Amino acid sequence: MAAIFGFTGPPSPEMLAHMRRQLTHRGAGFQSVERSHASLGMLTSRHEAPRREQLSGWCSDGGDRIVAINGFLTSHAAGAEGEKQIFSSVAEPDFVTHWDGDFVAAVFDATGIRLIRDAAGARSVYWAKVGRRWVFASEPKAISTLPGFTRTLSPRALVQYLTFSFVPGPGTMLAGIHALPAGHVLDMRTGHSPVSTRYFEFERNEPSNDLRFHADRVEPVDSARWVADFQQRFRTSVLQRLSDQEAPVVFLSGGLDSSVVTAELVKHVPKLKTFALHFGSEYKNELVYAAAVAQRCSTDHHEVLIRPSDFLPRLRQMVWHLDDPIGDPITMPNFELASRVSQISPWIFNGEGGDPCFGGPKNMPMMLSHWYGGINRGPRFREQEYLASYRRGYEELSHLLTDDVLSAVDVEEDLEGVLTPFFNCQSPRYFLNKLTAINIRLKGAHLILPKVERMLAASGATPLSPLFSSDMIRYSFELPPRLKLHGGNEKVVLKRAYRDQLPAEVIERPKSGMRVPVHFWFQGELKHYARRILNRREIRRAGIFRYERVKQLLNYDIEEGPGRYGLRLWMLLTFEIWRRIVIENEPL
Repeated sequence: MAAIFGFTGPPSPEMLAHMRRQLTHRGAGFQSVERSHASLGMLTSRHEAPRREQLSGWCSDGGDRIVAINGFLTSHAAGAEGEKQIFSSVAEPDFVTHWDGDFVAAVFDATGIRLIRDAAGARSVYWAKVGRRWVFASEPKAISTLPGFTRTLSPRALVQYLTFSFVPGPGTMLAGIHALPAGHVLDMRTGHSPVSTRYFEFERNEPSNDLRFHADRVEPVDSARWVADFQQRFRTSVLQRLSDQEAPVVFLSGGLDSSVVTAELVKHVPKLKTFALHFGSEYKNELVYAAAVAQRCSTDHHEVLIRPSDFLPRLRQMVWHLDDPIGDPITMPNFELASRVSQISPWIFNGEGGDPCFGGPKNMPMMLSHWYGGINRGPRFREQEYLASYRRGYEELSHLLTDDVLSAVDVEEDLEGVLTPFFNCQSPRYFLNKLTAINIRLKGAHLILPKVERMLAASGATPLSPLFSSDMIRYSFELPPRLKLHGGNEKVVLKRAYRDQLPAEVIERPKSGMRVPVHFWFQGELKHYARRILNRREIRRAGIFRYERVKQLLNYDIEEGPGRYGLRLWMLLTFEIWRRIVIENEPL
């Protein structure tokens, strides 16, 4: 992995060195440029791009123009010719529309710095104002620990976190620190406030006679053609991420998405290693499906057991690596599995992207509500239905938060207002594609991809998500909606494309997802740890949560609706550990 960081204004070697120290876990190699108007630093490691021909790292034209690429570009070749193309194009206003890959880039020149985040959000970058400078970094900790920055909780972000289990959009849990959205450019020109501009559109703007580019208007009957197109484009996405230096491994859950990735990879990788995790035979798992895929694809398959006793000693470290908290329990298995598998290979493929891009099962309740919901539907009934569908803490806010916190937020605007632009936009027209846009832009770019990137970066590994490339996102919006979701059958195109290469039970079964047994853990192995962290004294001193409600959750004893105790307690536990490390500066 790698990191970029820097700031506007006069040189400050001390400030650049401080930011570098906060990010040393992301790479040992260091390059920098310091000029009177701005400074840029980059940490690099041996594993930057999976393929030698891909442009990555520190590029210089021999003068003051620098392009620092955290990640890799699939659209530009490595070497002198690729760098020449980069520097000849950056003066063009729409140059970045031709960039593809998994990256965050910084373009440094005499006018200032421009930050670019890839279309999917495979890499992240954050920015803030510290004193008179604009500052940016690959992780918030390089900003939040700077002298002069006051670490203050954002109440708006808190209610979003409790509702989604992550902070959607450009906000973060710390007031004043912003995340650059996926598919955007941030222009940090000298003497001006930063301006964020979207460059990546879900649908092509240019006219085309090819019906494939007009799925929102015409649905060709020939579904076989679409399936063949999917196979070709997905194969390209896989090959672009397939290392020509070291064999990759795969996180194989047993679900459709990771199984499709495995089925494609085995065509190109002999003796592919796959890894499935579980939490003990007493809990429901998908090992039988992962094993069936491994047998069908002839992989070198391994099963990894994870218990609370394995991760509890490293839980605070995990939260520190997350930096901006994510309350989804699946974060922990990503962290633990990466720590084991990264010793075998730094390149780790996964199935992320299948649900948000190609019609996951959670879209069906929204579709039914949209078309067949009750008569008395308010102007934002879709937003409210979507928020409730997360089944996190949306209905818990008034019970859990103190009056001081609730008075500082506008729950309707801070939650429903995040979704309204997606539902009200003219394009895409189909309702399923509006949901797809929400899932890609919010859940994909602020939960799924940052989660795997930070958890794998903690072990020096790189996540590879071929179903979530910019080209697969574009293809999703070219694809007729009925090939994503049809008659209650989700991810239709994936199933048709790989039905002859995977076991029937994997193709035909409905999605269940990996279920981390936190509901049972908080009654057993995690019970005492949670009560120690979420204790009366600390909760009341912080003044954020009502301890009476926290106690009810700890006791599995609330009256209003389904408790979902384990999930809510995991979100509270993650947040409280984060708060003490980041805001109260507790040592790891």
